[in-house]
Amino acid sequence: MEQGTKERSLVSKVMDGLVTGIVEEKYGAVLPPQDVLSKEFDVSRTVMREALSMLLARHMLDVRPKIGTRIRPMRDWRMIDEDVVSWRFRAKPDPEFLRDVIEFRMLIEPRASAQAAQRGNAVDVAAIRDAFESFRTIRPDDPGHLAADELLHTRIVVASGNQFFQQMAAIVRGALSASNPLVNANQHVWEEVIRKHARVVDAIERHDAAQAEAASRELIDFAAEEIGNVIPADGKQA
Repeated sequence: MEQGTKERSLVSKVMDGLVTGIVEEKYGAVLPPQDVLSKEFDVSRTVMREALSMLLARHMLDVRPKIGTRIRPMRDWRMIDEDVVSWRFRAKPDPEFLRDVIEFRMLIEPRASAQAAQRGNAVDVAAIRDAFESFRTIRPDDPGHLAADELLHTRIVVASGNQFFQQMAAIVRGALSASNPLVNANQHVWEEVIRKHARVVDAIERHDAAQAEAASRELIDFAAEEIGNVIPADGKQA
């Protein structure tokens, strides 16, 4: 039992190292052979084979005859997997990816906010208010800011009562981790971010589904605009 646990831990460690190398473009388009990677990570070929198979299952790699283990484009990765979400958001965001992030948020969060207003019970709504009060007191450059923002949005998604939305919470958290550093760039923007979050929370507390949905859309539109100001469509950061 202990040996199995140790091996699983090694596999996870190797997976994490491989992903770091992939997102940092250490390996190029094709991974080195398994024996080379085993020596690099100082693990057995069995452990390396298992780690690679886990990445294959997540559509991150592709094995081809006479080519080897090819790294698939990030757009092909199985984003429904929470580990893949975390790994994908490690990579430097590009304009196309940030566009997709905003589009995903616009599909999920406004409806989740509306449903939280409709379905959220007293405990759910109080948890959302508590998360907002914590979020508004933590500056963007303070430790814990991103965690507080993620908690607020996660509680809204959970309060929606929609199990599919709840499964998407990991992607919402990843989306925030990618966009927050670009959105919360100055004092004026931060104050507006707080005001727009407050409108969402206030509407949920009033059980006003239409206003909650509209306020959430406005919040995401604002984030999209700020991201566009920092990274325009040509990808050159301002």
